[in-house]
Amino acid sequence: MLEVRNLTKSFGTAVAVDNLSFSIRQGESLGLVGESGSGKTTLARLILKLIEPTSGSIVYNSVGDIRRECQIVFQDPQSSLNPRIKIGEAIGEPILIHKLLPKENITARVAELLGLVKLSKEHSSRFPHELSGGERQRVGIARALASNPKFLILDEPVSSLDVSIQVDILKLLKEIKLQLNLTYLFIAHDLSVIGFMCDRVMVMKDGKIVEENNTAEIFSAPRDPYTRQLIDSTLKI
Repeated sequence: MLEVRNLTKSFGTAVAVDNLSFSIRQGESLGLVGESGSGKTTLARLILKLIEPTSGSIVYNSVGDIRRECQIVFQDPQSSLNPRIKIGEAIGEPILIHKLLPKENITARVAELLGLVKLSKEHSSRFPHELSGGERQRVGIARALASNPKFLILDEPVSSLDVSIQVDILKLLKEIKLQLNLTYLFIAHDLSVIGFMCDRVMVMKDGKIVEENNTAEIFSAPRDPYTRQLIDSTLKI
């Protein structure tokens, strides 16, 4: 579905993404794991075309528009939602922007999307501050789904939530992926979350991919010392 070829992004003398090449197959969940500052979020922004690469290319193998078909769910649902806009308007906005439905049909579609993330249609009349953290993240997921994407980037989508809520959101994301036949790039620093969600894992350090393998192999036989360090730190928690 997506091919990244020799991708590099520099900010002055700092190299955030260093000559990366990889692909994402349609329908898979690819995990991207690494410590803060490893370049994960910069890579996500490059894929979304929010920033331009210094060199290299990203090839989206679809006849569609990557700006509509690739969406992101952010780490902090509080900061990703406009506090002055009601939930229904926030979810409906991408539908308006991409002209996916007539205006008179948007309310029904918003209610459908809220149901998909296990929220009631009454949530559409509330403001973000009236919701819990878990509810706001469900709204963030619904908003990402509003443009009918094929590919979701999930950038630390549960790290700001309580552990019990994390499990509910991860189960919901798995359910939605199967229901809508989505492809995921799941970004996290926690390998236990990656292990639950992903088919394949890339380990990123200092802008480079130091190891890539299927999830079972990464956990049972990590090759790189950095990967072993991440696994050891996960198991100690």
